[in-house]
Amino acid sequence: MEISAAGRLEVRITTADVGKRVSVRSLIEHGPPGERFTDTVGVLTSWDNGVLRITRKNGESVRVSESSLVAGKVIPSAPARRRGPAASYEELARVSARAWRPVESERLGEWELRAAEGFTRRANSVLPLGDPGVPLDDALTAVRDWYAARGLPAYAQTATGAEGTQEPLCAELERRDWVREVTAELWVGPLAPVADLGGEPSGVVLSREVDGAWLARYRRKGVSEVALRVLGSGPSVWFATVPGAGADAPAAIGRCVVDGRWAGFAAVEVDPARRRRGLATAVMAALARRALDEGASAAWLQVEDDNAGARALYDRMGFAAHHAYHHYRAPESSAPAGDGAP
Repeated sequence: MEISAAGRLEVRITTADVGKRVSVRSLIEHGPPGERFTDTVGVLTSWDNGVLRITRKNGESVRVSESSLVAGKVIPSAPARRRGPAASYEELARVSARAWRPVESERLGEWELRAAEGFTRRANSVLPLGDPGVPLDDALTAVRDWYAARGLPAYAQTATGAEGTQEPLCAELERRDWVREVTAELWVGPLAPVADLGGEPSGVVLSREVDGAWLARYRRKGVSEVALRVLGSGPSVWFATVPGAGADAPAAIGRCVVDGRWAGFAAVEVDPARRRRGLATAVMAALARRALDEGASAAWLQVEDDNAGARALYDRMGFAAHHAYHHYRAPESSAPAGDGAP
């Protein structure tokens, strides 16, 4: 915190610092005995009527009373990651969007409206990169109308926690009663170490197309033709399968999309009875080797906050969180039935 030459804590932020990353200390009015202060770090997204709103890296919005401030300062906008290839949020947002294409899209200024008959929020949400070309309220009305015309709830995919992410937009959506339903993280890491983890290829079959066996292990059942189009979309798509015993579903599966220097991993799933045997590692290693052959050098993947097993695995592989991403649902929009996936 900011400390003056006299040793006193000082508040060195003003309303002019809205939009900057800050660290503040404030008094706790009704905290546990002995706890007088709390610290909050994030982007200062508003300062109105004596209340500060700070959006943390994970997307959580914290309200702090101006009268409770003890200290505060502006801090660097993007803390250094402990490892992983350098990349901007916008680059990763565009790469990940190309790896999971909708069946229908339309531009709203620099925003992209995406629809795929409700198969995953990623393929059925607006990606608000840049300027929509109209005032925000008009843009959000257009978004809601576009999805309503297709019988879909209106979702916006946003991000927090890295340079160039959308903390101010998240705050504006919350101010308009949009509901944050899903938060996950996008992790990045070097590709070559992933390829080295699996040793020599053993039983992993790679294919350009998804087949019935692969789908038998895929956790989203009843996959439609639209879903197959989304699964097969991307610049260079590979599917991995570890066959099961006899006519059983595969022991493990995975998907990888190669796009320039990036390889994006998804749908890495293992038979629950065969977990902790290195199958997920073998699948990712086989896909990584193929991606290296196509010229990729960096990797990304998406992982949900509550998937502790996957997060531990990816940490051991050398991945680290780059940013959090969120799906906000418009007020009075019904959630999709049967597919809560991000």
